[in-house]
Amino acid sequence: MVKEGSWLDSAHLARIDSTDDNVEWHPLKPFLPKRGEILFLGSFPPQRKRWCMDFYYPNFINDHWRIEGEVFYGDKQHFVDQKRKTFRLDDIVSHCEKYGIGFFDTATAVRRLKDNASDKYLEVVEQTDVAALVAQMPMLKAIVVTGEKAAETICQRMGIAHVPKVNSHIMLPLQVELYRLPSSSRAYPLAFEKKAAAYKMMFQRYLSKPLL
Repeated sequence: MVKEGSWLDSAHLARIDSTDDNVEWHPLKPFLPKRGEILFLGSFPPQRKRWCMDFYYPNFINDHWRIEGEVFYGDKQHFVDQKRKTFRLDDIVSHCEKYGIGFFDTATAVRRLKDNASDKYLEVVEQTDVAALVAQMPMLKAIVVTGEKAAETICQRMGIAHVPKVNSHIMLPLQVELYRLPSSSRAYPLAFEKKAAAYKMMFQRYLSKPLL
């Protein structure tokens, strides 16, 4: 069954055997600010046991929100509630609405081939209708991916053979750019400061509102 809050409709459900208990449906609605200029598309959320909040990049040891804190506010702890080991969700939502930063993933349904969060062991069952997301963001300038799985999935969806390398971009048929960043996972071998610098360069390229 599709979890409450899912954006999937009957057309999506009809294409997948709903009796397959191994299929995991996306548990979050797309976050699409009305004046959004950037749309982050990951692969798929980690297992619920790894969440510290009900939003994107919910794993407390993933550094995405620390990177945005550093880039926008000069403080990697800006969104961190260290005492409760979580992130400040209200502040994150307000921040993303203010700057026009959206989030979803490149898959709406997957099978986990192993009991972990690795993209390597994710089987994509249903790809996201990226064009439908873009249609809801008339000011969108770029789709941003931060992992190889997400980059490969969206390029496959768009019929593109060339997957962009990290810190590079290509134009999509949807007339928005696809920009690939280094992963915010701590498993990705790059210093935090270099990741923050790469993200800052991307944000400066696409956002109309200046960074603080």
